Amino acid sequence: MAPSALPLNTALAGWGSRVGATLLDAVVLLVLAVVLVAPGVVLTAVSEGGALGIILLIVGVLAFFVVSLLYASFFMQRDGEHNGQTLGKQWVGIRVVRVDGQPFGWGPALLRELAIKQLLFGVVGGFFLSIPTLLDWLWPLWDDENRALHDMVASTRVLRA
Repeated sequence: MAPSALPLNTALAGWGSRVGATLLDAVVLLVLAVVLVAPGVVLTAVSEGGALGIILLIVGVLAFFVVSLLYASFFMQRDGEHNGQTLGKQWVGIRVVRVDGQPFGWGPALLRELAIKQLLFGVVGGFFLSIPTLLDWLWPLWDDENRALHDMVASTRVLRA
């Protein structure tokens, strides 16, 4: 879909709002990390044997790992007016839309957020001195449609909600 095919009242999200949403999402994940991991840390620190505390700590860390992998995909696939929004995007007032106009379901959300952003640009990009990751983050600054590289790969755009 060319930019002219977007609804007339739709404006592309700017780089600053995208960064703001990412930072807010990071704060949400930080709070979740504290909630999931702190009980194990406290129990390990105050108990002499510490076995139960260590088990609780391991479970908390594993739970946080799973939550952090699925966080964005879970919120992106919500029905209704918040489809295409993580909590950070919702609070900043932006949303991700698919070029074909279809709403996000689990499949497209997992593809964009987990496979493309986290694995391709995050993990694989890290093997190349994180240059692909940095380019992905900065690409909207000079792209005519404010699209990051992961938006191009996933066929998405980020709009003001």
